[in-house]
Amino acid sequence: MVCYLPLPSISLFELINLRLLNTGIMKNLILFLGLFLFLFSCKQQNATKEEMIVEDIIEDVKNPSLDGVWELISFYNYEGNNIKDTILNNVNNRQVKIFKDGKVMWSRRAPADKIDYFGYGSYETTDSTLTEYLEYGSIAMLKVIDTMHIFNFELIVGKDTFTQIDLGPEGNRIFSENYVRVKD
Repeated sequence: MVCYLPLPSISLFELINLRLLNTGIMKNLILFLGLFLFLFSCKQQNATKEEMIVEDIIEDVKNPSLDGVWELISFYNYEGNNIKDTILNNVNNRQVKIFKDGKVMWSRRAPADKIDYFGYGSYETTDSTLTEYLEYGSIAMLKVIDTMHIFNFELIVGKDTFTQIDLGPEGNRIFSENYVRVKD
């Protein structure tokens, strides 16, 4: 005796549509999972220097050390004690500061006016202040040093950033120079 099992009657067209439906669902599922993994496995890109200065300044560092090489990246102008605007440093006027063992030297490239700016001296810091005692510098700086050779700043040090803030006679913030550590 031969038994025949009844097969569902399905047309070839319905069979093809069913396979495409299953394949389409599978493709969509794989696409969704791939996109999900891609979005959550990507590393965040390195922050720009400007973003670093803003993020790191907020987080003060205890026992700040300025030893190292620093590049000026921006200035803040203040109104009251609030930042009024940010001015990015012009790449053609690069300024670098070097602090090492109580000594400071800075130089600024200013090709447009053909005037060299540099200064050298010693420095002291506390948790919130930077004092520079300039001994000599470029011709333009010597004119400044002749009238004033001690420069006091409010200091904010981040992990790889620091800001020196110039204070007015009443103690209000006037402007700041914002630096980022130069890394190898």
